[in-house]
Amino acid sequence: MHLVGATIDRAEPRPAFRKFIAAATVGNIFEWYDWGVFAFVVTYIARNFFPSQDPTAALLSTFATFGAGFVARPAGALLIGWIGDRFGRKTALMTTIYVMAIGTVGTALIPSFNTIGVWAPVLLVSARLLQGISTGGELGGSLAFIIEWAPRHLRGFYGSFQQASTIVGLLIGSAVSAVLNSILTPDQMVEWGWRVPFIIGGVLLPIGIWMRRDLEDTPAFLESKKSKAEPMSFRTGAIMVLRAVGFGICWTTCQYLILSYMATFTAKQGGLSESQALWSHTTGLICAIVFTPIWGFLSDSVGRKPLLIAVNLFFSGMGYFIFSFISSAPGLYWIVAVQCVLGAVMAIHTGVGPAAITEIFPTKSRSFLNSLAFALVVTIFGGFSPYVATWLIQTTGSPISPSYLLIATGLIAAATVAASKETAHDELA
Repeated sequence: MHLVGATIDRAEPRPAFRKFIAAATVGNIFEWYDWGVFAFVVTYIARNFFPSQDPTAALLSTFATFGAGFVARPAGALLIGWIGDRFGRKTALMTTIYVMAIGTVGTALIPSFNTIGVWAPVLLVSARLLQGISTGGELGGSLAFIIEWAPRHLRGFYGSFQQASTIVGLLIGSAVSAVLNSILTPDQMVEWGWRVPFIIGGVLLPIGIWMRRDLEDTPAFLESKKSKAEPMSFRTGAIMVLRAVGFGICWTTCQYLILSYMATFTAKQGGLSESQALWSHTTGLICAIVFTPIWGFLSDSVGRKPLLIAVNLFFSGMGYFIFSFISSAPGLYWIVAVQCVLGAVMAIHTGVGPAAITEIFPTKSRSFLNSLAFALVVTIFGGFSPYVATWLIQTTGSPISPSYLLIATGLIAAATVAASKETAHDELA
């Protein structure tokens, strides 16, 4: 197979590389700020768009809308991933941020159910679908861009910034929601306060558009366009995608149960107020951000496999005890401590996973296959995790039941990683 990327092998990043990192991650920050805000203000959205005498039913309807955006991810991955491999990484990244802006602003401006009736949830679902299309192409495309620009011995470190930016987006969303919950009354949050975070996102998105306008395509991509190598077979591509999905199922489940749903769980099952839950959650996100590049950097030395196997086994073995302890309502400080530990350990996924998965695919198809793999795993194991968690609690009557998701996905992911080749020290194909 024709190898590319040797021109930047073990070389220092170009002077403009920091600019490329910032431009590639800024869209991801806004993307996940929006997703995080939706999860953090979900109870207020439920009351505006899915009025019901049963609060759990309204919450389930809203989480289903949250998951609908994930259903659109494969479509976004197919479209924007193809654009990235056909027309370049820059074109794909510009496409995602424009679609993202429409979805975010749309969510902020949609009238409530009491104003326009059934059109309110219809428009809300439409906005989430646009957001899903954007995210479907953003994650895989920005990772391909970053990994291809990075020198071989620092791919894990630089790739970790993409996922760190994801947590930054969630952190900002959590912090904004916490501030609003602290300064506004519950009635104000229901009436108009929940819209403020989406308006903020819509106002700031032009900054991301401006930052991306001067991007250059990667040397690896430009070199791959000159290659005369035969296209890979469908079977080969499918095996690569399935391996990447196996790598990501525990990571994705953790990301949505621990980095998104946990704010809801600690409020409903852990005995915290809405404000306490959001501030506790924010603390855990800070720990995850700090440790993400540390684990990414370490994986460049010791490899991706040992760290990924360890984190998958941790959540498989400890998932039950984590949810059991929090549901015992041990108090704010204990829950904050647990969320800090979870954030630090979860950061192994976010620090090591981006490079590990992206390195699976060859440059000629990396944007498309990477986007598709992430979209599939996030759609199946991420978007509906909060919904499944809420449903499990309601069905079983046990607040610990969401841990079953961590146990199952952790075992599958550990086995997949153990059976795969180490790629940390190889050149990009």
